[in-house]
Amino acid sequence: MTFDRAFLERPALEVAPHLLGAVLRHTTDAGTVAVRITEVEAYVGQGLDPGSHAFRGKTKRNASMFGEPGHLYCYFTYGMHVCANIVCSPEGEASGCLVRAGEVIEGIDLARQRRTTSKSDRDLAQGPARLVVALGISLTDDGSDLFAPPFSLERPAASVDYLTGPRTGLAGGADLPWRFWIPGEASVSPYKKHPKA
Repeated sequence: MTFDRAFLERPALEVAPHLLGAVLRHTTDAGTVAVRITEVEAYVGQGLDPGSHAFRGKTKRNASMFGEPGHLYCYFTYGMHVCANIVCSPEGEASGCLVRAGEVIEGIDLARQRRTTSKSDRDLAQGPARLVVALGISLTDDGSDLFAPPFSLERPAASVDYLTGPRTGLAGGADLPWRFWIPGEASVSPYKKHPKA
């Protein structure tokens, strides 16, 4: 069962726990990879969350965050990695959930081909940069609709137990417990505190 777009028209903090256990699927010419989401981080809107790319307002880089919910906001970070967020809230309000980690449940051979430095299957999508590589997501997918091919986002069959804690690697808003993860999942990424936090 897929998410209803209206379900995502809520602040990221409300949506985030419901994304745990959801399946994000991406099809390319090379094939399909699907990931069961095990970890997300919520980022809220303009002027509210110093950790959010939308904190200082709309720019060319973050424009997708201000768009219709249910789209991807992809961005380039550290000069080498792409990360992907699921846009939440009504259009214009800018909140989203960073997809931090997941378990590859479909297309594992293709994910292995893409993640040549992976030491085991559990870390194929362990961390936001690894996850987008495994799924074949690139910066050109920024703004893509998750309710239309080549993407899909399926709701979990049932809600899952989860834990919360501070978001990883942030200086601003570092103490906010807006990271959500499924306990005991091997794919969940390790927490890293920013040196300035």
